[in-house]
Amino acid sequence: MTIPNKIQHFKQLLLQQRDEIEHTIERSNYNADERSLKNSVDELSSYDNHPADLGTELFEREKDHALEEHALLEIEKIDLALKAIEEGTYGKCIICGVKIPDERLEVVPYSLYCVEHTPEQNLASDYRPVEEDIIRPPETNSYDTNKSPYISDYLDSFQEVARYGTSETPSDFVGDYDTMSSLYNDGDDQEGFTEDIETFIATDITGENIIVVPSVAHENYEEVLDDENIESIMGDIPYRKTDGYEE
Repeated sequence: MTIPNKIQHFKQLLLQQRDEIEHTIERSNYNADERSLKNSVDELSSYDNHPADLGTELFEREKDHALEEHALLEIEKIDLALKAIEEGTYGKCIICGVKIPDERLEVVPYSLYCVEHTPEQNLASDYRPVEEDIIRPPETNSYDTNKSPYISDYLDSFQEVARYGTSETPSDFVGDYDTMSSLYNDGDDQEGFTEDIETFIATDITGENIIVVPSVAHENYEEVLDDENIESIMGDIPYRKTDGYEE
């Protein structure tokens, strides 16, 4: 193939690739950024949509935006290659002037560099997420209370924090409470149990033979049940013939 015919061949490849990319952009959703997020999902409002649904839509929009940016960059490279053909410099590396092999141009017809000087050769980057300026890497025993006098974690830590507010309301508790801050005023319990009933209910090592350990907590628990006229702290237990306590 003579040089003029070869140049014409690569020009046709470049024009064909340009047409294909433009056609892809036209029939894609790359222009979705012009629409609001709720319009892109054909909804009158986004308030009743699950956050995961809108998250999926946002991901798809970001993906389309990245594909559009890549397509426009490809067109820019093709235009530079077509300009090099018009100027008579096509087929030579713009850095060292060495002839670019035809095999390389067949695969990447818009290339203006040889393999040794292509900008895409070094993909390493020194970019790091901005969060690393603030967030430190994890350390061994990073929650060790001995490292800071301002960190404390002991039996009643949850009660102290919960007084500032939780998702629970007085209706979730048994008994009368004057204020929201009094819901967790049980800091005098030093036995380390999650529920009061755990302080006087015990089993053997196999988890059977349930016994009640006499204690002040047990007496108080029984008094609460008697005052409320209920069978358990959760309310009356419905009777069924299949229950194990039938007798």
